[in-house]
Amino acid sequence: MIEIRVHGRGGQGAVTSTELIALAAINEGKYAQAFPSFGPERRGAPVMAFVRIGDTPIRTREKVYRPDIVVVLDPTILKIVDVTTGLKKDGMVILNTSKSEKEIRKEFGIKARMAPVNATEIAMRHLGRPITNTTMLGALIKATHVIDVESMEEPLKKRFGRIAEKNLNAMREAYQETG
Repeated sequence: MIEIRVHGRGGQGAVTSTELIALAAINEGKYAQAFPSFGPERRGAPVMAFVRIGDTPIRTREKVYRPDIVVVLDPTILKIVDVTTGLKKDGMVILNTSKSEKEIRKEFGIKARMAPVNATEIAMRHLGRPITNTTMLGALIKATHVIDVESMEEPLKKRFGRIAEKNLNAMREAYQETG
């Protein structure tokens, strides 16, 4: 089982992104669950959302304390939250940032494997807004291969309707840009 924790701010789509990745995994025949964790429920406040994906039924219902993967939708979160708390020894941080991996490591002391991508720039180009949730799904999929990128098409179309293609294009570009 793979456990993922997503950090963002209220209104950035952290909860939506976990729901979408879980739906895509289920469509592939895997087992998945997605759920949020809120503090003060207001736009801009730090939020976390979680997703588990496995090949066998998932029985646990508790919060993800020891994630394999951490996804950071908003780089300003790094200044107020230690996103690596509980991250497994061989875990990975997938980060929306315009900074280099070296700069991030120096500034925030992140020692884990990293997959940085400038999701804000990509989202602005495709969506016209700095909402990075679907963009970061492309980075997550590329860095981890937790699902096939094609599996995101149906959930994105169902969720976003007429603007699904813009979200798909942002996700695909982040997939290509992630090392």
